[in-house]
Amino acid sequence: MNRQHLPLGVYVAGSTPIHRMPAGAKFLALVLFIVASAIWVHSALAALGLIIAVIALYALARIPVAIAWSQIWMTLPVLALLCAFQWWQYGLDRALGITGALLASVMLAALLTLTTTLEAMMDAFERALRPFERWLPVDQIVLAISLTIRLIPLMFGTVFEVLDARKARGVNFSITAIGTPVLIRAIRRARAIADALIARGAAD
Repeated sequence: MNRQHLPLGVYVAGSTPIHRMPAGAKFLALVLFIVASAIWVHSALAALGLIIAVIALYALARIPVAIAWSQIWMTLPVLALLCAFQWWQYGLDRALGITGALLASVMLAALLTLTTTLEAMMDAFERALRPFERWLPVDQIVLAISLTIRLIPLMFGTVFEVLDARKARGVNFSITAIGTPVLIRAIRRARAIADALIARGAAD
């Protein structure tokens, strides 16, 4: 599967206002957006307004539709199940409001990763945590976050590679047959990363 179809697997270079916005400011805006939408958005119409606003930001950032879609489509089945549960609990309008606000938040988070390099995000995290280095291992935390973000698209890539290989051989779907090679590759990758970190003194 193409890397640009993997969550967190692509950065779209550009010089738009959103690209030029500092990574820390974008992350803070994302947090405020999520909090505000969770508190005040409870109707389908309000959620639709949020989604349209985020789509406008995608247009401003000049993100291709195919890339934008590839970053969010995997969350849709989960949101659909959540919407069905909320519909049963609170009614259709509120269910659409809650899940629509969540979808808008997911879209905005994806826009953050699409318009911000990993290095810029890690620098922002490090600056935010640096005042607490007396109590927190800042370097180790930033390293852990960086590795996590880098490994997510690699894990998705491994899953899709295994699925493609089984499809090419005409083998039926099997959780065990898919999970075993994915797990083996993940363990091998983790060991290789651990050995590399130890060799560079990260264990100290």
